[in-house]
Amino acid sequence: MLTQALFRALDKKAVWVIGIFLAVAVLVPMANLLIPPGQFGHVPTYLVSLLGKYLSYAILALALDLVWGYCGILSLGHSAFFALGGYAMGMYLMRQIGTRGVYGNPTLPDFMVFLNWKELPWYWMGFDNFWFAMAMVVLVPGLLAFIFGFFAFRSRVTGVYLSIITQAMTFALLLAFFRNDMGFGGNNGLTDFKDILGAPVQAQSTRVILFAATAIALALSVLVCSMIVNSKLGKVMVAVRDAESRTRFIGYRVEYVKLFAFTVSAIMAGIAGALYVPQVGIINPGEFEPGNSIEVVIWTAVGGRGTLIGPIIGAIVVNLGKSWFTSALPEFWLFALGALFIFVTLFLPKGIVGLWKQIFGARRKKAEEPAAPTPAQSADIERGEDPSTFDSVQPRPAE
Repeated sequence: MLTQALFRALDKKAVWVIGIFLAVAVLVPMANLLIPPGQFGHVPTYLVSLLGKYLSYAILALALDLVWGYCGILSLGHSAFFALGGYAMGMYLMRQIGTRGVYGNPTLPDFMVFLNWKELPWYWMGFDNFWFAMAMVVLVPGLLAFIFGFFAFRSRVTGVYLSIITQAMTFALLLAFFRNDMGFGGNNGLTDFKDILGAPVQAQSTRVILFAATAIALALSVLVCSMIVNSKLGKVMVAVRDAESRTRFIGYRVEYVKLFAFTVSAIMAGIAGALYVPQVGIINPGEFEPGNSIEVVIWTAVGGRGTLIGPIIGAIVVNLGKSWFTSALPEFWLFALGALFIFVTLFLPKGIVGLWKQIFGARRKKAEEPAAPTPAQSADIERGEDPSTFDSVQPRPAE
């Protein structure tokens, strides 16, 4: 059954996207490690980390597209799941510092020593093990999404009301994580990481491996999403998006469909956050900002929601623009982002991918249209002859 589902998922578009990112996972590290600096084709280490951050954003955008583009759930709280996955990874990295911290405490992170904490909180236990931290990366966002979604979808909260309460959830977590007594570093968050799996986080080889892991995770995310949307469940998700009441009327448990998509999406967002943190070197409550969730919506809309490649393109393109604007014209970035969203809403409702399909679909349709009959052929049609027997290249000889 799994093999059959896999083959159904591997349609032509999914194969191309997965193949591209698997190739990227190999070629970029090779360009960084094998080509000497200063020579053509060399990818600097800082650029490897930057590209890795963009790919983690692409996983987050793809996660949102699964619920918004295919299930019609506009979530404005996906930054919460992203940040929770990031904090789980950050807690593991903090436990790896040990006596190399500023205060040299083998158990307590520096911020706990500074705040005069005497012992490690119970919810930090186990994060010195990588497997436990990775389990929390999946379980914490997934469990929160399951509980939140169970009550929201069971109560049939939809539309703008659901969007508002997802944003309220994110803002509540933001306020909670800002408090020093929560034990997550307060407004400074978690930083000054040293090792991951025994390898220095700042080392060139480690950054290359983290990039490759992110690219592979993105390829696997595309595979999982493709398996879902190309299955019968995916067709039901689209039906829920387009006509929820009719789907409910014919017997489907709409709340369970939404809950499944929402939980899987949250897990993907948590994995994206876990890959993001070691590459940027910090995680703080700012990642919970509701504005971050709105940015993810813009990435998805720009690329084209309801497609697998659209959110990835949108996340990479918009963040490339953000990197340029914030370095050259930082005061204009928010204006440019707002103008971009308005432009896409008014003129590109289907995003970049939709525009691409429109242009090349029109060209393909024009190329496939039959040639107009010649005057002699038109006369034959009027006499009742079969037009399929005409030769469109050779004109009919005169009688």
